[in-house]
Amino acid sequence: MASDEEKKPSRLSFSVFYKIKVLLLVVATNLLTVYFFSDVGKHPIIAGSDAVLLQELNTTKWKLSDSRTELTELQHRLTTASGLLEVLLSELGRRHGDKADVHDDLDGWQDELFGELKLAAEPHKLPLGRNNNLGTDELFLTLGFACRRFQEELTQYMSYEPGSECPSDAVFAQRLMLKGCEPLPRRRCRPASPKSYAEPRPLPECLWATPADTSVVWNAYSCKNYSCLVNRGRTKGSADCNDCFDLGGRERTRWLVDGGGLDFGIDAVLAARPKGTVRIGLDIGGGSGTFAARMREREVTIVSTTMDFDGPFNSFMAARGLVAMHVSVAHRLPFFDGTLDIVHSMHVLSNWVPEMMLEFALYDVYRVLRPGGLFWLDHFFSIGEQLNATYVPMFERIGFGKLRWATGQKLDRGAERNEWYLSALLEKPMT
Repeated sequence: MASDEEKKPSRLSFSVFYKIKVLLLVVATNLLTVYFFSDVGKHPIIAGSDAVLLQELNTTKWKLSDSRTELTELQHRLTTASGLLEVLLSELGRRHGDKADVHDDLDGWQDELFGELKLAAEPHKLPLGRNNNLGTDELFLTLGFACRRFQEELTQYMSYEPGSECPSDAVFAQRLMLKGCEPLPRRRCRPASPKSYAEPRPLPECLWATPADTSVVWNAYSCKNYSCLVNRGRTKGSADCNDCFDLGGRERTRWLVDGGGLDFGIDAVLAARPKGTVRIGLDIGGGSGTFAARMREREVTIVSTTMDFDGPFNSFMAARGLVAMHVSVAHRLPFFDGTLDIVHSMHVLSNWVPEMMLEFALYDVYRVLRPGGLFWLDHFFSIGEQLNATYVPMFERIGFGKLRWATGQKLDRGAERNEWYLSALLEKPMT
């Protein structure tokens, strides 16, 4: 049996022979091509067998097939180069202040959009062309990014007859908002108005008067009138802001007295700034609007955010002559930087909010406050170990200064639960 060393020359000879054969075939193919496409090809073939000719033609066919493969590869490379060129041009345009064209504006949705939802999600060309202030020639209707995660629900929300009455879906819409689909798209329909609507009472009487039942469409709520809501706060059980609608009860005395502990008084807080310099502000989670009402009595304009958790909080607040803003705690505050004199929040900004979301929210409060503006954190709830380990470092990291600081244990469910409240009056530094 021959050794591996003895086989190597044979294999090498075969390889060389094969390469020479391929080279001769290529030369023969080229000669044949020249023959057919030259003046020689105009004359009849004089010599050569049919078998040789067939072999040459097959070889030419194979070569053409290889050429097609090379052409396909070349097209692929050209496509790749074109894509890279587009990226390069887009980057150059971005650096020069241009906006790249967007071709797949509706990418990211699970299914194809249609009807009103498609109109709300797609871009719309500006009638006068590109606007340099906007930096584009088209506009998108504002729509929360998280809406794409709930396309089926959003499609249901946008299913209505344009120009007609909107579906009675206030609870459904609010749940979408609380899932992060905020802001919801605008709709081309008219919400139902209350039957036998009554004009609101004049100021200042309206601040402390329960509105007429006919000021509200009650479909979304378990109570169908204000008497039910007031009595709900006097019975056992739990509801959001349980006694907020009872203006003759605890609401009547809220924030009037400064107890020196967790309960700060409005007048004491306003005294932390020169008289008259606290003029405009925000109440995050304003309930039925009592904080804003107290401030209005002191000529301070407060905008309140609130949600309708089984009660017409927005309608109630508006009937009191106060400004209600229907946005969730996760929504970016719709105010410009450094514009508000005071921001207040009672119970809403607490440990039920995920830690990172809370930090974003607190930085947003810092953003909208003017230098020297006040942040009144009212009855912030936490577990004992959370306060020093998590939240105090968070406040310091954001950069608030402390004007007042009071902590107290929440004992209604037992001291062993180690539940605590913090009330603090913080300020945004002047510099």
